[in-house]
Amino acid sequence: MNKVYVGNLPFRITPQEVRDMFASCGEIVDVFLVKDRATGKMKGFGFVSFATAQAAQAALKLDGQALSGRNIKVSFAKEKTSQDSF
Repeated sequence: MNKVYVGNLPFRITPQEVRDMFASCGEIVDVFLVKDRATGKMKGFGFVSFATAQAAQAALKLDGQALSGRNIKVSFAKEKTSQDSF
């Protein structure tokens, strides 16, 4: 698995700030921050996809680290099922 879930993100965080936080883990393929469909506001979580599983594993070490004043939660992303919705 090459994708990690990142929770407890500040609501004003940018994809570039998330990218910068995880850059030391390895090559980042994509950063996706989840927004509310109705309001367009950040929901406080997102996903970071890496080029390798080793980079994703390294990202888990950032669990609990501070990012813009909040301690983020990092775990392997779960596969989305048809019943999941944001």
